[in-house]
Amino acid sequence: MTQEPRMTQEPLDPPVLEGLRRYDSPTLANAIETFDIRPRDEGFASHEIRSIFPDLPVMVGYAATATIRARGKAPNDPGPLWEHVRTLPTPRVVVMQDLDDPPAHGAFWGEVMATTFTALKCEGVVTSGSVRDLDEAHAIGFRFFARAVSVSHAYVRTESVGETVTVGGLEVSPGDLIHADKHGVLSIPKEIAAELPAAAEKVVAKEQRFLDWVRSEDFDPARIAEIRKLTH
Repeated sequence: MTQEPRMTQEPLDPPVLEGLRRYDSPTLANAIETFDIRPRDEGFASHEIRSIFPDLPVMVGYAATATIRARGKAPNDPGPLWEHVRTLPTPRVVVMQDLDDPPAHGAFWGEVMATTFTALKCEGVVTSGSVRDLDEAHAIGFRFFARAVSVSHAYVRTESVGETVTVGGLEVSPGDLIHADKHGVLSIPKEIAAELPAAAEKVVAKEQRFLDWVRSEDFDPARIAEIRKLTH
């Protein structure tokens, strides 16, 4: 089944996206907390979804979504994923839920898909499934955030395209804004995205003031709680 993306807002201005790229995901997670718009234990994927290429740059993009299975023969894809991808603004990220139990039996993503979706202006994929052809994908610069690495693609096929998915406990709908790096995968609330770079800069400045004090001759273990409170 294929659905149109549910974009709740217009695409953000490119400078906003570039501003988000300047910060790592932990810093942005801390910055989001300052707006108090969602619980601190939500909005990010679990540690099961790891960066396969932690040396590659930050990934930022609008989510195109799909579900897959790799076990057992079945009819082929219900609808072209690339058509759904093209309905979304750039930059794009594919977020793919593996429905197999257990998941990650066969890899949807390898050299061919990485090359194809790079041409479709996708920066990478976040999947609870598996990936392969690591050297080739890395050379392209296509980011893999995945549960596992697999040898085979088995009988992998898409089950749905353009629906809300859950990957690593993170619920993602088409058009959601994703930020990911070597630390993990973070969902960016679009309603505060334009304000996040400035908020992140304040977080960095406060942390630096505390660290400067810890490293200084004025450091006093008895005052850690006091100074920490003043700088956070």
